[in-house]
Amino acid sequence: MMYAYDEMYLNDAMTNLGEAFDYAANVLNISMDDFLDMFIVSGIAEQFAAGVPKFISGISGTELVWEVLSRTGENIDLPAPQIEYGYAPEYWCGWILAFYQWNTGKSFKEIKKYLPMSEIYKLYPTLHEASEKKFVDTAKSICARKKLPTKLQMVRKAIGLSQKELSEKSGVTLRMIQQYEQRAKDINKATASNLFALAQTLGCKAEDLLE
Repeated sequence: MMYAYDEMYLNDAMTNLGEAFDYAANVLNISMDDFLDMFIVSGIAEQFAAGVPKFISGISGTELVWEVLSRTGENIDLPAPQIEYGYAPEYWCGWILAFYQWNTGKSFKEIKKYLPMSEIYKLYPTLHEASEKKFVDTAKSICARKKLPTKLQMVRKAIGLSQKELSEKSGVTLRMIQQYEQRAKDINKATASNLFALAQTLGCKAEDLLE
C-alpha cells in the first residue's frame, strides 16, 4: 500500500495530533468529537492526511488547535501553549487516530462516520498498551460490523415494508426507526413498548431485532 507520507514523519504526526486532542479536551474543554468536526471543517484534516509538512511536523499540537480554531471562526480564549503532555486518554486517542488514518489511507471524515472519538475513547482501557496493529484490527472489525445492515432493517426488508410503512403500522416514529437502522440509537436499549410494537408489526420475536 502507498502511504500519503513517509513513515519517518509518522511519529511527529502522531505526537502532534495526540497533543492537539489533549490540549483541546483538557485545556479548552472542547469534546473530542467536536474538535474532530472542527479539524475536518477547517480543511486542515485533509492536509494533515496528505502529509503537508506544516501540519504533521512543522507546528506543535497546541498551534495545530489554534490554527483549527482560527479557520473555523471559533471565538475561544486561548490559554498559554501547553508545553508538557502526559499520556492522558485524550492524548492517546489523537495519537492512535493519526496512526490509523496513515495506516488505512481513509480520510478523517470517513473514519469519523464509523469510528467517532467517543468510541475510540472507550477502547483506551483495553488497547492503550497494545500494539498499533491491534488497534487497527479492532477498528477495522468495528467499521465492518457497522456497515452491515441491522437485524431490524433485514427483517423489515424481508417482509417488504418501507420505513414509513413500518412507522405507520407500529406507531414508532419514523425518525426512531431510522436511528435504529443507522445505529445512531442502540435498539438493545429501546423501550419495551417500542421493541414490542416493532416485533408485533414485523411478525417476529423482540429478540430477533436485538443486535
